[in-house]
Amino acid sequence: MGDLFGLIIFVVLGGSALSGVKIVKQGDEVLVETLGKYNGKKLTPGLNYVIPGFQRVAFQGNVREKVLDIPPQQCITRDNVSITVDAVVYWRILDMERSYYKVENLHAAMVNLVLTQIRGEMGKLELDETFTARSQINEMLLQELDEATDPWGVKVTRVELRDLIPSKAVQESMELQMAAERKKRAAILNSEGEREGAINSAKGKAEAQVLEAEARQKSAILEAEGQQKTIVLKAQAERQQQVLKAQANADAIQIIANTIRTDPNAREALQFLIAQNYLDMGTIIGKSGSSKVMFIDPRSLPGTLEGIRSIVTDSEKPSSLDVKNGS
Repeated sequence: MGDLFGLIIFVVLGGSALSGVKIVKQGDEVLVETLGKYNGKKLTPGLNYVIPGFQRVAFQGNVREKVLDIPPQQCITRDNVSITVDAVVYWRILDMERSYYKVENLHAAMVNLVLTQIRGEMGKLELDETFTARSQINEMLLQELDEATDPWGVKVTRVELRDLIPSKAVQESMELQMAAERKKRAAILNSEGEREGAINSAKGKAEAQVLEAEARQKSAILEAEGQQKTIVLKAQAERQQQVLKAQANADAIQIIANTIRTDPNAREALQFLIAQNYLDMGTIIGKSGSSKVMFIDPRSLPGTLEGIRSIVTDSEKPSSLDVKNGS
């Protein structure tokens, strides 16, 4: 009987001793109270032991980062538009003692705090700003929530607004506004395209006219230069012709003078040629298209021949230079 009682006592004491063995997982922390008072004892990951009857596990939680899903809620913007907003918050516990003893229900407190902060931020903005300034809203919510949860030993690492849904009437108005805006932009782009086309067409015509005027100017200059060169060349040709003709006449006169000087009978032949040329000239003048009439006095012909004879006779006389050379 005594052995059985001793065995029972051993089993009870052994079971009580085994109940004080606690295994803590990695990433968890355990708060231990001694006689109902927390003295700062925490159980670290691994095998730990608490004294049964004197110590107890008050709270066990993990310090890993958690995700807090915020349900959709109705918010009113600054321009009195109803909008439904939901969000997600990333947070983790830095001080397990404060998160347990400073707030009764940490999860509920976090949800209500985030909902209150979102309503406050949405009330500061107009509807259009809530869509364009989402990143700024996230930054402001993160800063405010981090400061508000610091006494609870909580660190808020990130806040993201997921959906911003206006009411159905507002959505229809926004769709109409967007459609009108798209039509307006299309009309503006169309008018700008037409304006650019008109400007380019006008520029093209102006450039074409300038090029045409420059081409006409260059053509006129080239034509004038060509005419000038033609006139110069023609004048040079006429001058050269006259020089050659004068030189030929001079040579012919010299030849005739030499012939008369050496042959006395050539004088009558010269008179005959002169008379013949004189008569031929009258014939040519009479055949001209202007129908000119030239009257020739036959009595003047011997006087003309006599004058030519005297010229030829004078040319036969030796000059003073010839006489001096001869002497």
